[in-house]
Amino acid sequence: MINKLLGYFSKDIGIDLGTANTLVYVRGRGIVINEPSVVAVNQKTGQIVAIGNDAKKMVGRTPAYITATRPLVEGVISDFDTTEEMLRYFIQKVHKETFSLFPRPRVVIGIPSEVTEVERRAVEDAARNAGAREVYLIEEPMAAAIGVRLPVQEAIGSLVVDIGGGTSDIAVISLGGIVVSKNLRIAGDRFNDDIIRFARDEYKLLLGERTAEDIKIAIGSAYELEEPLEAVMRGRDLITGLPKEVEVDDSEIRRALQHSIKALISAIKGTIEATPPELVADIMHRGIMLVGGGSLLRGLDKLVTDETKITTRVAEDPLTAVVRGTGIVLEDIEVVKGSLVGTEYQKPPIS
Repeated sequence: MINKLLGYFSKDIGIDLGTANTLVYVRGRGIVINEPSVVAVNQKTGQIVAIGNDAKKMVGRTPAYITATRPLVEGVISDFDTTEEMLRYFIQKVHKETFSLFPRPRVVIGIPSEVTEVERRAVEDAARNAGAREVYLIEEPMAAAIGVRLPVQEAIGSLVVDIGGGTSDIAVISLGGIVVSKNLRIAGDRFNDDIIRFARDEYKLLLGERTAEDIKIAIGSAYELEEPLEAVMRGRDLITGLPKEVEVDDSEIRRALQHSIKALISAIKGTIEATPPELVADIMHRGIMLVGGGSLLRGLDKLVTDETKITTRVAEDPLTAVVRGTGIVLEDIEVVKGSLVGTEYQKPPIS
């Protein structure tokens, strides 16, 4: 009863709980938060020093007793308490402008497909402990498909490839459910690791994670570019131990990423092979939709088109597709209830 009363003064929110970034959608207002999923913790006291943007600035720059970490690894919770604190921070930030002292919102959270029951329950428990009165889980490719307005409730096949920070989700959707899906641990973070490995092997240069990401954004590509791009990599020389900078071009970074890109393309092909023929016909007609931050890699849509012989396009504003989907679900949960993911210990809805 108290929860219900507090709910009247709370805002329903949708959360894309990503490995790299967390986005929050507030019903009636749109996307209000887009911050890195990073938490800085003081190891001496156990207290949280910073969350989100402030914590991201500390990565690689903290004293020994402060660690800036991501509480989610490859799309799932690796540090329950820290994730709970991060969710509480975002929920309270949303309600900061209102007079709600104890916000109890309804929350829709996007999770990777093919996660285990234990991993689902961890997300739900973390959200409830952070202040949510009702928690609904939805698989990220389904949320992304809803977010880019694909006809998910109709008997039409749609193929969505969601390339996030920790995982890539490939799913064929029809009649409000996922028919075939594949989840692989190749996404934006793996691309960064590839660049770090390339710099170490080719130039004996040690790069930081943020530098590798900056290089990926500046000149990363999956397909040969019409105009070459160049950037400077700055790090530590592994031989002398002194600062060093090297100029690289897009072809070198493309070579660094090729193994991960091939594995991603192979997974897309495997998903198509496992799809019923009628839905394959729909996908050939409608094309493949790329969403998530990783889909912004230059030329990736062209490469997928060449390899699968199916027209591929990047969604408009692919970074926010999942959280926009959670927002649409919030508007009418009853209509899309069949598309949501339940956990074994959830109480059935009261009729």
